[in-house]
Amino acid sequence: MTPTPRLTLVLTTAILLLTTNLYAATAHAADDDPNDPPGTDPSAAAPVKVDPADPDLKLPDGATLAQAKVLDIKSVVEDQSGDERREDTNTSVTFALQAEVLFGKDSAKLGAEAKSRITGIAEEIKTQNATRVRVFGFTDNLGSSAHGDVLSKKRANAVHDILTETLNDAGITYEVRGYGEQYPIADNSTEAGRKKNRRVEVSFPRTES
Repeated sequence: MTPTPRLTLVLTTAILLLTTNLYAATAHAADDDPNDPPGTDPSAAAPVKVDPADPDLKLPDGATLAQAKVLDIKSVVEDQSGDERREDTNTSVTFALQAEVLFGKDSAKLGAEAKSRITGIAEEIKTQNATRVRVFGFTDNLGSSAHGDVLSKKRANAVHDILTETLNDAGITYEVRGYGEQYPIADNSTEAGRKKNRRVEVSFPRTES
C-alpha cells in the first residue's frame, strides 16, 4: 500500500506594506518581554525606501504615506493529521506539537511517542546553532484559567527537560513559559479548534545567512 503523503501547506508572503494615513492600521512590534505574545519578535530587515511624490502611487488628495514595514517571508508545513506544525520565517523556526501526541489527557507526563518527536526538534536546534530556545505551553479554554496556566507550564517544563537532556549544551539559554488559554490559534468553540490550541511550541532563531 502506498503511504499517504504528508499534506504540505506552504503559505508564503513577501509584502512591502504601503498604506496611506487614511487607511493605516497600527501595529506594535514586540520587545523581548515575557508579557508579549509568542512569535512577535521584530524583524531586523529594513523596509525599501519609497518616494511619496511618485505619481504612480496615486495617493488621494491630502494623503501621505504611513511608515513602510517589511513582513517576514513565512513558510508553514503541517502534518496531514495536524499533530505537528513547522513555521519558518527569515529570522526564526517554530515547531508546534499538539498536546495529544505528547501527553495523556490533563497530564504533563510524556508518552512513548513524545521523546522521538522532541529529539527531532533538538536536531534542528543543532542545525541552526541556536543559543536561545523558547518552550511555550498552551491549553484550550475548558476548565479554569488557573488550571490551564499550571498545566501548560508543566507541559512546557517536560518538553524542556527532554531538550536539555538531548542537546546537553550549557551554551543554550532556555525560556520556558505556560500561557494557558492565552493566544489561541484556532476556534475554541469546536473540539477541532481546541485540539489545535492544546500545544507546546518550541522556537529559536535561524542561522544568519
